[in-house]
Amino acid sequence: MVMVLSPLFLVFMLDLVLTPQTLAQNDGYRGFLRKHYDPSPAGHDDRYCNTMMERRNMTRPCKDTNTFVHGNSDDIRAICGDSNGEPYRDGLRRSRSPFQVTTCKHIGGSTRPPCRYRAFKANRVIVIRCRDGFPVHFEENSIPPRP
Repeated sequence: MVMVLSPLFLVFMLDLVLTPQTLAQNDGYRGFLRKHYDPSPAGHDDRYCNTMMERRNMTRPCKDTNTFVHGNSDDIRAICGDSNGEPYRDGLRRSRSPFQVTTCKHIGGSTRPPCRYRAFKANRVIVIRCRDGFPVHFEENSIPPRP
């Protein structure tokens, strides 16, 4: 009976060790998607930014700048590997292909709601930070030239 329980106990213990790491990894990736991913936007104008920033809970206080990446999430995740990404400075990754993006910049003096944003549409390479093969941070201040 003890021999039968040992492998089960080992599997249980392994699961306890690996689950927190997997959950943390998924939290970082889910946070990235919440803040920066919109697969098919309904416009790229100021109204889009005002709506999305509110909907994604980035208006208490008003976030100064946020970029939404449009397209396929698998293509964004591929930046973390060599199929669509390459090493950039300080442990970041630069996309090999351009992405359609909408950058929302806060206009107005106060960081208290109501927040108003100006939209800037572009097609460009993006820079992200990856952890365990998943995007976890969008580098807002980095707009590198196309590779």
